[in-house]
Amino acid sequence: MVRSIATITLVVREYDEAIAFFTGALGFSLVEDRPLGDGKRWVCVAPAGSSGASLLLAQAATPDQFSHVGNQTGGRVFLFLETDDFWNDFDIMRARGVQFIEQPRQEAYGWVVVFIDLYGNRWDLVQYFPDISG
Repeated sequence: MVRSIATITLVVREYDEAIAFFTGALGFSLVEDRPLGDGKRWVCVAPAGSSGASLLLAQAATPDQFSHVGNQTGGRVFLFLETDDFWNDFDIMRARGVQFIEQPRQEAYGWVVVFIDLYGNRWDLVQYFPDISG
């Protein structure tokens, strides 16, 4: 049996502003934007060229959902954006206005820096070092 996580829901304030951030600032592709009726949409974005999971941008519809926009994990890093060109992506994202909340750092596993999306969710931009153990 083959299984994988295909889609992760990210609760957002508004569809179009979320699409603009993810496609503009982060350079993601708009995978799907399908109306579902009653103002709801099925909106998926993913890193350009990625074959991994996509994000379902789900517009908050209740006060409880709105209270979680930007704080889906209680302030912890929520998602990890893996790259094969850390410094290029860091420079591009910074030039596009992405807010980094620390300086890039080298860890035992690779280069990493924390940034926040337009709502305040924390992300890691990370480039893992090649496995040299084997």
